[in-house]
Amino acid sequence: MMKQAKQENEQDRRETLERLDEWLDIPMLVLSIIWLGLVLYELAYGGNSLIEYLGVAIWIIFIAEFVLCFALAPQKREFLKANWLTVIALLVPALRMFRVFRVFRAARALRGARLVRIVGTANRSMGALKSALRRRRFGYVAAMTGLVLALGAAGMLSFEPASEVQGGFTSYGDALWWTAMLLTTIGSQYWPATNEGRILALLISAYGLAAFGYITASFASFFVGWDAESVAEEPASATDVAALTEEIAALRRDLAARIHQTPID
Repeated sequence: MMKQAKQENEQDRRETLERLDEWLDIPMLVLSIIWLGLVLYELAYGGNSLIEYLGVAIWIIFIAEFVLCFALAPQKREFLKANWLTVIALLVPALRMFRVFRVFRAARALRGARLVRIVGTANRSMGALKSALRRRRFGYVAAMTGLVLALGAAGMLSFEPASEVQGGFTSYGDALWWTAMLLTTIGSQYWPATNEGRILALLISAYGLAAFGYITASFASFFVGWDAESVAEEPASATDVAALTEEIAALRRDLAARIHQTPID
């Protein structure tokens, strides 16, 4: 009896969590896009008070949403396992903003926290895109590739600026071009000098290898289908019509000959 009651309670929690996800789907999508824009601007051009206050407000909303979902989750451990990257991404801004640990003031530690923030932002944005484009697989991959391109370029500019790294990036456009070359597996003569830049470049390259094959296959499938459709819809030429007419006439003559040759009882 107790086991059945526990199962019913877990089922109720699961259904409530699903309804909450559906209700928060669009609001969290909008907030995720705004958060992505704030992170991109801060990484590429530096922050200001307005961006920081907006970021804190959205971050608090993300925290509240995660705590609420965690409270409703029937299996807490499985929920944490599935969202461990989200947990880390939510903790890093707290360490960064409130300076809980003095070590986070070191430049290397700040770059590490920035890398986690970039990966966490990409993870949340990808989840939002997946929810919004769940039935458009190619659209989802294309949007995700644009997200990786924009966020990766901002991160590389933050880790590898020309003012700190020899041969580094001079502008966001410069970093955007380099990231695009890396995504298409073409590459360039410059390779990151910082550990964080190398890790981010590795992640971008790994995504590019995975996504490039899918996009190439999608384009090939599209053009193959287009060619097949064109052949199927091609109108008959004058030669084809003449040949068909001649074939019908020959069949009529053969049929008439057979009728005349048939004996009459």
